[in-house]
Amino acid sequence: MCPLPAPRSRPSDPEEVAPAEGPSAKPSANEPDRPTISMTLSFDKNALIDVIEPVCKAHGLELVDVSMASEHGAVLRVLLDREGGAHVEKATGRLIPGSGVSLADCQAVSRDLSTVLDVHERLLPSGRYRLEVSSPGVDRPLVRARDFERFAGVEVRVHTKLPLDEGGRRKVQGILEKLEGGAIHVKDEPSRTTWVVPLDNVSKANVVFRFQ
Repeated sequence: MCPLPAPRSRPSDPEEVAPAEGPSAKPSANEPDRPTISMTLSFDKNALIDVIEPVCKAHGLELVDVSMASEHGAVLRVLLDREGGAHVEKATGRLIPGSGVSLADCQAVSRDLSTVLDVHERLLPSGRYRLEVSSPGVDRPLVRARDFERFAGVEVRVHTKLPLDEGGRRKVQGILEKLEGGAIHVKDEPSRTTWVVPLDNVSKANVVFRFQ
């Protein structure tokens, strides 16, 4: 992964806008001696995607996800991927990790996004925020329909908004068989049960990578 934090502040704030930190800087979320409490902040995600995605595409990259959290201040996280990065090997069905996103990619996108987001500041929380641009890592989030299509055949973990059965089950882990009719089919190997989960009932999903 290549996280690159960039503290920002509104022009109206009394404190000056801090410059983007260099690649050697550590994000506060990674400081081992400091407990981190993360809370999701409400924001217009679709509007923000409309602003961020063109910048990613201009660098030949794919926008995986955008999230906003509160960790010692507001944090805007942007996850990037590249076509040909993590994928399923057709011959073996094995997951090949790696995003193909370099530190230089993260730096370039962070720099351009900082400029664009200053123009669209109404979409962000007031005051200072930190911009983190990174690759998704081996436990890549699955957010859009195309993500589930791309990673069909690999093990995934899915959390749902509503219970899947009378027992209140809200988590499924197994092989992602397919996306069909607006729903994903996940086969739980131990029980041989295939769970059909509508996309609009998925609250969170990610690839499960097992190191050999």
